[in-house]
Amino acid sequence: MKKLIYILIFISCAFSQAQVQFTAEVSREKLGMNERLRVEFSMNKDGDNFIPPSFEGFRKIAGPNQSVSQSWINGKSSFQKSYTFFLQPLKRGKLTVGQAEVTIDGQVYKTSPQTIEVTAAVDNPSETADATPQSKALDGIHLVAEISDTSPYLNEGIYVVYRLYVSPSTDIRNWRALDNPKYENFWSQSIDVKQLEVKNGEFAGKPYRYVELRKTILYPQKTGKLKIEPLTLSIGVEVPTNRRDLFGRRLYETVDKTYSAQTRTIDVKPLPQENKPASFTGAVGKFDFDVSVDKNKLKAMESLQAEVKLSGEGNMSLFELPALKAPNNTEIFEPEKQDNIRTTANGMVGTKRNVYTLVPQQAGKQVLPSLEFSYFDPSQKKYVTLNSSNISIEVEPNASLTNTISNSDSTGNNYSFIKPPDAQFSFIKLETNLTPIEKKRFFKSTVFWAISLSALALFPFFIVFKKVQNREGLSESDRNRKKANKLAKKFLSEAKSNQNDSKAFYLSLERALHNYLKAKLRITTSEMSKEKIEELLLKKGAKQDDVNAFLELLKNCEIARYSPLTQSEIDKDYQQAKTTLAQLDRNL
Repeated sequence: MKKLIYILIFISCAFSQAQVQFTAEVSREKLGMNERLRVEFSMNKDGDNFIPPSFEGFRKIAGPNQSVSQSWINGKSSFQKSYTFFLQPLKRGKLTVGQAEVTIDGQVYKTSPQTIEVTAAVDNPSETADATPQSKALDGIHLVAEISDTSPYLNEGIYVVYRLYVSPSTDIRNWRALDNPKYENFWSQSIDVKQLEVKNGEFAGKPYRYVELRKTILYPQKTGKLKIEPLTLSIGVEVPTNRRDLFGRRLYETVDKTYSAQTRTIDVKPLPQENKPASFTGAVGKFDFDVSVDKNKLKAMESLQAEVKLSGEGNMSLFELPALKAPNNTEIFEPEKQDNIRTTANGMVGTKRNVYTLVPQQAGKQVLPSLEFSYFDPSQKKYVTLNSSNISIEVEPNASLTNTISNSDSTGNNYSFIKPPDAQFSFIKLETNLTPIEKKRFFKSTVFWAISLSALALFPFFIVFKKVQNREGLSESDRNRKKANKLAKKFLSEAKSNQNDSKAFYLSLERALHNYLKAKLRITTSEMSKEKIEELLLKKGAKQDDVNAFLELLKNCEIARYSPLTQSEIDKDYQQAKTTLAQLDRNL
């Protein structure tokens, strides 16, 4: 009988234990950068020591909001306790809401991780029904992407400008970029906005203030309908509260809200195939073309320079100049490229130059043939072909070159050509200049004894140096640490001198970090992606914490381009950079 009772008690305990539920529920599994996520952790039995996850990759908007409900129905009781959080994603990709923990009846329970897919900002974000009243009231701010031409030709330059409109009754504290558009299928170039200028304008027929945050030149590399992803910002906005000060004035608080420009679509037209010149290589815009030489008269074996020059505006970085051709009896060297291209609001403008060095080998009249360059002019909607003129060069005999080689061909005609003193191609030598294979031995030679005696003479100085070093009381690790700190200060010297200027400081800091990577990892600036940097540093023996600190500094440098940081943040980042570089140098 007792045995049966024990079995029943065990089954009832196991049953009650199995009835404990602790679950996590998310409002959606896929959302845009400008949408919010609602996460609710609920349990059907009261517990203690609730520990939420870290919410890595999210910013907590509100929470935890706790609710408890208990009811009795037909003699049966039900209990429900929940903790609710509202989150804002900070980056795209697959993000994970980690496990939450709670202790119920001495037993620790954990929820299952929840995977969330975060995409670029959506055009019509759906607000979570339980969002805070402050976030719903912030409707006086609009982020707009304006495009110069929504139907360009392939490789025709257009620009997109991002304007932030703010109503006169709204005040902004700060802003930072959460997600930047990637401009897939475009060649892009950003135009630096050196200083934000507040202007007055209209939005939806109402007066607004606005600033142009950034401007980007785009050259479509594909025809058809192409999407321009939205820019997403986190903006700190002052909103009124229900609290008042001693004088009855309403108090305000700063609320961070995410704003996004809408996705824009452009329809890229292909370049016409009709009347397309054979010399067309992809140039789109409006250009001038010319070929010139620095002299038209010279002596044989003297050099001259020929310049192929293109000027104008268009996709100047996306095509090459036609190659210069020279006569068979003229030596031509690889050109020196001298490009002076800048990006303006109208696109790329400037000049492209290829400077060739030519050396005529024979006297007589030389002719550089005409070159042809073709481009497509979007304003005229047609191809334009430009041709340079033939260039005549008079080559005179060089009296200073006296070595002349004569010969005759099979028909008996004599001919001659000039052999320069230091010709690049020498004639076959008829006399040898051999050296013996067996060379003098180094051992017991004069050089051997000189090096040996020098080493002995320097030995006393080495002993004195070690004594002085030991007198200083520095261990090997201390000396390494001192050397690493000195190296860090060297790289950060420019940044330290600019600590009173936020923009100059972070430009100098970013340059110092890149120079450090170039010196230590021997990589170029184009290879400096965060994934590549992390992979190489860890492979070289750096610690994960130091690598994370280094990447965080790079991230702060990017943020500082768009949002000025305080002096305390600048000082903190400088000290962090000095410590991180020293620690990395010791490990590497």
